[in-house]
Amino acid sequence: MEDFQVDMNEFLPLRDVVFNTLRSAILTGKLKPGERLMEVHLANKLGVSRTPIREAIRKLELEGLVIMIPRRGAEVARITEKNLKDVLEVRRTLDALSVELACERIDENGLVRLHKACEEFEQAARGKDASVIAKADVALHDIIVEATGNKRLAQLVNNLSEQMYRYRFVYIMEESQHDMLVAEHREIYESIARRDKVRASRAAKLHIDNQEKAIMKQIKMENKED
Repeated sequence: MEDFQVDMNEFLPLRDVVFNTLRSAILTGKLKPGERLMEVHLANKLGVSRTPIREAIRKLELEGLVIMIPRRGAEVARITEKNLKDVLEVRRTLDALSVELACERIDENGLVRLHKACEEFEQAARGKDASVIAKADVALHDIIVEATGNKRLAQLVNNLSEQMYRYRFVYIMEESQHDMLVAEHREIYESIARRDKVRASRAAKLHIDNQEKAIMKQIKMENKED
């Protein structure tokens, strides 16, 4: 278990603070797939009672981030090939739709922001900090979705992004993928700037396909180790 601390927020109840802390630790890999979540240990680590820990674990189970194992208790849910394929299958379609609509609707200010986001991602990738890279990646894709002007699409993508963050973080931690990510983002930006819907859609789908291949490889390696 990597080190993490409770992120106190005076505006939130303690149970929500504990939930957000554990959820973030799972999504960023500080709590590993298959790792046991022992209430007493977590309570001592975070300096809280067992009650908010228990409540947080229950909510994490509902989100599919934690599973209950008979006679073992709670543990971090493993990233499975089926779950990955389900999430990326939908995300691939939504991303393609997003860039197609962005080609039609993005304004000059949006293009300037998107170009800047590409540059900031490149800078983040050179820094090797996975958390910073993930944040820059999300910011770039948010600009594209915002440019569509479709609030329902934005809601769907945001919901799926929450589920996908865990997978994407695994992908982003692989330094060997950084150059490819930079090139893919550049291709997506250039195709949107040229208002080329076919090229943009193809680039967005390839972006997801490459993520699926890399994460699937990682999952298979972890399964072999088990």
